[in-house]
Amino acid sequence: MRVIAGKYRGRPLRSLRGMDIRPTSDRLRETLFNVLTAGNPEALEGSVWLDLFAGTGAVGIEALSRGARQVYFAETSAAAAKLIEQNLQSLGIAQGYRILRDDLSGVLWRLQREHVAADVVFLDPPYRMRHAYEETLTSLADSSLVWAMSVVIAEHEKKFDPGKEFGSLLRVRKLTQGNTALSFYRIGGQPDLNA
Repeated sequence: MRVIAGKYRGRPLRSLRGMDIRPTSDRLRETLFNVLTAGNPEALEGSVWLDLFAGTGAVGIEALSRGARQVYFAETSAAAAKLIEQNLQSLGIAQGYRILRDDLSGVLWRLQREHVAADVVFLDPPYRMRHAYEETLTSLADSSLVWAMSVVIAEHEKKFDPGKEFGSLLRVRKLTQGNTALSFYRIGGQPDLNA
């Protein structure tokens, strides 16, 4: 596993054994960032990210490599939070991030109190936690963290559909790659993402 592009391109990232930490593959991460940048390498400059169920931190680290201003890594597992910290340190990243070791409601409550507005939210719960998709997407739709230009992306199994609509948060695109899929959501469903 490695950083795909940007400042830390080609640098390795570590993972943990076991299925609960299932890093987003290099290929899927490349697809994700190709959609988000749509041919404009500077599209993510200065952006604010929430990396929920962060695992290894690979997606948030990729965002930092490509110019994100701030990434909030949310992870309940102590081992995973430590791994994220180690991956960041191995790249020499000392600022522009926070690791939040709390459950979803605690993380969202804290960030709303700090008036954080995310440009991109990425969530990748362990696949066995199917209930976490609806809970997370509904909570985000009801929060002040997601605004009109935010994009929320859920990584999930191809055979599982997390849903098309969560309050004002509507799916605008779905991409499938192998056994994995990415669902993209926006408030009000607009504007579409390079469909």
